[in-house]
Amino acid sequence: MRLGYFTMPVHPMDRSWVETLKEDREAVILADKLGFYDAFVGEHLTDACENITNSMMFHASLIPETKQIKLATGTTNLSHMHPVLIAVQAAMFDHMAEGRFIFGVSPGALTSDAEALGILEQDRNKLFAEAIDVILAIWQGEAPYNIDFPDNRYKVSTQRTQALHIGVGYMGKPYQKPRPEIVGTVVAPLSPGVVLMGKRDFHPLSANFLLSKHLKSHWEHYCKGKTEVGVEPDVADWRVARALFVADDDKTAARYGRTDAASPYVFYYEQMLAKMKRGKRLYVFKSHKDQPDEEITFDHVMNNCVIYGSVNKVVEEILALRAEVGDFGELVYAGMDWVEPALARRSMQLMAEQVMPRVNAAIGKSAAA
Repeated sequence: MRLGYFTMPVHPMDRSWVETLKEDREAVILADKLGFYDAFVGEHLTDACENITNSMMFHASLIPETKQIKLATGTTNLSHMHPVLIAVQAAMFDHMAEGRFIFGVSPGALTSDAEALGILEQDRNKLFAEAIDVILAIWQGEAPYNIDFPDNRYKVSTQRTQALHIGVGYMGKPYQKPRPEIVGTVVAPLSPGVVLMGKRDFHPLSANFLLSKHLKSHWEHYCKGKTEVGVEPDVADWRVARALFVADDDKTAARYGRTDAASPYVFYYEQMLAKMKRGKRLYVFKSHKDQPDEEITFDHVMNNCVIYGSVNKVVEEILALRAEVGDFGELVYAGMDWVEPALARRSMQLMAEQVMPRVNAAIGKSAAA
C-alpha cells in the first residue's frame, strides 16, 4: 500500500497568507523527503480558509524543490475555466514536471466560487463532463482542431486561422503518454459517478470526511464500470484519504488530534461540518440515508473521521479500516494546519517511517497465510 498526501488546505482566517503558503509548500517538500508517493492540493477562489486559488500554480513552485513525489491537482475545478486553457496548461505542467504530474479533476463544489464566476445557476456537473471531453480530445487529436461534440457548449477550432508550417494552431500534448493519470475525488456515499470513472479509466480518491462504512461502495461501483467495458479493475487505482495524526505517545496524540480546543483537527472538522450544513450536504457524515440531521454532531464527526494515536494504535486502526472496506492501493494522509509544527512534522515522519512499513508487513503476512 502506498502513502499519499492531500491538503485542501484549511487554515484559520487570521493567519498570514504568506505564511500559510510557505507552510503548505514545506509540507509537500517534507512528504517528498519521506517518500510519499503523491501530493494532492485543492483550490478555491473565494474561501479565506481554503486559500490556494490555483493548485497547478502552487505545484509549479515545488517542481525544483522536490525529487520524486508526484504533484497532483486536488482538484482542478473544470467548471471554472475554458477547457482549452486547462488542457494546454496541464500539458505544459506535465512537461515542466517531466511526468511527475497527476491530473485531479472535479466540477468545483464551492457555491461562492460559482457565483463569483457567474455560473451559480448552471449545471456544474454538466460543465465538468463537457470540459473533460474537450480536454481529452485536444490531447488525443492533431492540429488543425475542429472539436464539436453534440450537446457540448465548447466548440474548439483552429482551422480558420492555423498556419501549421510556422507552428500556429497547435496545442501542446502532455509529457506522459497517452496522458497523465486522471483522479476524481469521491465525496458522496454510494456515488454513481464512480461507475463512469471505471468506464473511462479515471481513478477514485475517496474523501477523508466520509464515514468508513461507505468507502466499500466506491470500489464496488468502480469495478462495475470496469466490468462494463471489459477491463479488469486494479486495486492500485483506488486511493482512500483519512485524517490521521501519529505521535510518540497516546496522550499527545489525543490532545493534538482530538481534545485540545486549539487542535487543527478540531478546527478542520468544525469548518467541514459548518460548510456541509450550509451547503445542505450533511449526507457525507451520515451513517445511513435517513439519519436525522440533528444526530450529525461535532462529536459524531470526530469519532468517525479522525484516526489518532501512537504508532501501534494507528497501525491497528488502519488494518481495521482495510479489513472493513477491503484492499486499496493508497492511503492518503490528510494535511492540516500546523498549529504545532514539530508535532505536524513528526506525525508525517512516523507515518512514513514506522506506521506504513508495519501496515505493509502485516498485509504481506496476511496475503501469504
